Amino acid sequence: MADSDTPHTPPLLLPSAIHQAIQPGTALLRLETTQSREGLLDGAWWPRTRDIETELPALISALAGHLGPISRVGVDASAWNGVPTRLVIDDQVVHLDSDPVGDDTVLVTRGHNDHFALLVVPPDTTADAAREAMARAVRADNIAQASQILIATTPGPADAAAADPDA
Repeated sequence: MADSDTPHTPPLLLPSAIHQAIQPGTALLRLETTQSREGLLDGAWWPRTRDIETELPALISALAGHLGPISRVGVDASAWNGVPTRLVIDDQVVHLDSDPVGDDTVLVTRGHNDHFALLVVPPDTTADAAREAMARAVRADNIAQASQILIATTPGPADAAAADPDA
């Protein structure tokens, strides 16, 4: 059988566009809009709470639908409430690693060595700031760290006072 006759299954890459609510009224997920993965971050996630056991299953289910099975997730344990060592999500075991990645980043591993870095927008972020942070994170030319994006898009005290003249 010639090489050209061999069926070729392309690797699962980032979809050409994804920006969706994982579940209505819950966390938002946005992934880079190119398959090149040239940006520093591959996407952004805006969970609604810091309860990892509540938030992570929907994220993993959504990602698995586009990327294939997810085997590991690295989170900063100090940023989440009670991080277990593993969760069973959609009948798959997903191992959780307590990495010092920072509370603004989640590392997702597909297979054995294919990593995706997602910006984590804090749950209490305003909708406008979250949208801006997520948009910056998924730009193909993004070279900013997750923490830099959050600082740049989070309104400071002066911004809040300007928005509320009674303050």
